[in-house]
Amino acid sequence: MNIKESIEALRKELREHNYRYYVLDQPVISDYEFDMKLKELQQLEKEHPEYQDPNSPTQRVGGQVTKNFQTVVHQYRMFSLDNSYSREELQEWERRIQRILGDVEVAFTCELKYDGASISLTYEKGELVRALTRGDGFQGDNVTTNVKTIRSIPLKLKGDYPEKFDIRGEIVLPIAGFEQMNRERIAAGEDPYMNPRNTASGSLKLQDSALVAERPLDCLLYGLAGQNLGVSTQFEMLEKSREWGFKVPNTAQLCNSTEEVMAFVDAWEKKRHDLPYETDGIVIKVNSLQHQEELGYTAKSPRWAMAYKFKAEQAVTLLNKITYQVGRTGAITPVANLEPVLLAGTTVKRASLHNADQIAKLDIREGDTVFVEKGGEIIPKIVAVDLTRRKEDSKPTVYITHCPECGTELIRKSGEAQHFCPNDNGCPTQITGRIQHFISRKAMDIEGLGSETVELLFKADLIANYADLYILTKEDVMPLERMAEKSADNLIQGIAASVNIPFERVLFALGIRYVGETVAKKLARNYKNINALMEATEEELTRVDEIGERIAQSVVRFFNNETNKEIVSRLQSYGLQMSLSEEQLSSQSDTLQGQRFVVSGVFEKVSRTELKKLIEDNGGKVVSSISSKTDYVVAGANMGPSKKTKAEGLGVPIISEDDFLGML
Repeated sequence: MNIKESIEALRKELREHNYRYYVLDQPVISDYEFDMKLKELQQLEKEHPEYQDPNSPTQRVGGQVTKNFQTVVHQYRMFSLDNSYSREELQEWERRIQRILGDVEVAFTCELKYDGASISLTYEKGELVRALTRGDGFQGDNVTTNVKTIRSIPLKLKGDYPEKFDIRGEIVLPIAGFEQMNRERIAAGEDPYMNPRNTASGSLKLQDSALVAERPLDCLLYGLAGQNLGVSTQFEMLEKSREWGFKVPNTAQLCNSTEEVMAFVDAWEKKRHDLPYETDGIVIKVNSLQHQEELGYTAKSPRWAMAYKFKAEQAVTLLNKITYQVGRTGAITPVANLEPVLLAGTTVKRASLHNADQIAKLDIREGDTVFVEKGGEIIPKIVAVDLTRRKEDSKPTVYITHCPECGTELIRKSGEAQHFCPNDNGCPTQITGRIQHFISRKAMDIEGLGSETVELLFKADLIANYADLYILTKEDVMPLERMAEKSADNLIQGIAASVNIPFERVLFALGIRYVGETVAKKLARNYKNINALMEATEEELTRVDEIGERIAQSVVRFFNNETNKEIVSRLQSYGLQMSLSEEQLSSQSDTLQGQRFVVSGVFEKVSRTELKKLIEDNGGKVVSSISSKTDYVVAGANMGPSKKTKAEGLGVPIISEDDFLGML
């Protein structure tokens, strides 16, 4: 056997031992024997650098330093999940699914929802090429170097894996490993970490991968993304992933009804504390991948999956003071400042009180003893007051009448839950809040500029609105606190680069009330440029699909404001994208204007996602279920028989993929 063959044989053997130890928990050699073989391989690779392999088992020890983690766009978006907290909510979800799919049997795969840091791993030709954090779902940070140190993540796969795919999962820190880390920190005189989830997440962003390698991180996988994956169900996907070498928990169960799902939930609500990892609920997914494709997605989450959250933990603490925050839209949010209390693994010091009605409903007062829980075990909220412990001299809370930032008298419109500061262009917190929204990742994503720097720029009278960012110079920002020459260069370059951000994101960045990402895309697609949108009336706006009266009024109000018009005009003069690009315009038309389509089945020439995009790009609307208002059903192979029957009964034309493409 020559040197190259010896190296390859050792790598193959070590991968198998690694898999047996970290994935199967069935080691066949001792730790000492493993270490000796690893050292032998390290020595051979050192002597023969021509045979280096970035996915060799020796690369797991870390040592590379990453100063800045590159942001990379996910090829397949990482959606968040809708949550449910009761059997009734799950049953309603199942009814919604049946309404869309028609009269077909629907099975569910139930999996434990592990509490860690979401990760997306990309494999090409069986080798790990990239690891991205979830980020905002559209893009995440490249943490490949750190992830390679996690022993349960295969660097090379086994079996009949697809040519290229992404696999999603959670990076977790086992409870035993977390406790051991804290014992060592306390012994060294350092503060203990607060909880496994935050520690796991923080580990992925450590600059030195050797430090990551020392932490007992694990990775539990649960889903694939890609084309031609060779599987037809979620349950089969889990089994195949396990065969390829991934650590997939064997706790998943196939259920045929909501009753079976709830039995699974009830069983694990009792057993979850016996698990080696933290878990906060159950994820229920429609098992058939074809059904998943038919159900599709909302703007934020898949319609085919639901997270059932275990009952939230509660804690009792003292409400010391009620303060008030001003948002970028002028909305006032009352905040309870609490005596610090440990809740679900984190120390809670503050909780939102939402609005004046919520304070009145619970009769919350300063000095009260309150019950706090985490909504969805994430956001702290006060759920009740212990009236038996209320002091005799306690006085009801009187809601503020004037803005805590600028002193302007607050207003509360009919039908609104919150009070507002109407001083849009004079309230400092609203001004900086709008600028911070403008520069945020989903909006202009200006590299080198963060919230703290916005505050510094505003206080130094360098900016009074987001248009002022584009006239900043390096000399302007250099005197700012903690601003070195390189960071000043990065800031100015980041602002200059943002003029290439597409129109729909610029529109979102303007911060028009009620105009989120999805609404901004609809308005951009419909009006094509900012000038046409600025001239639109309320009546015209409400004719746009899914644009209601409230959004229309807000858009008109924004563009009727002279200050806003001047700022938009300045942004145009600085070169920001205020219209759809030529490429976007060339792919759009009004051919299908006003027509409603249901898409069902499997297609050959374009994917279902591409077909839906073609409908929307050409003025049509994709709807999930067939009704008398449906204009066409685009039918592929394996279309559900109940949908076919319903369409025929209502006289809705059923067209093929070729028929549809011919319409364009």
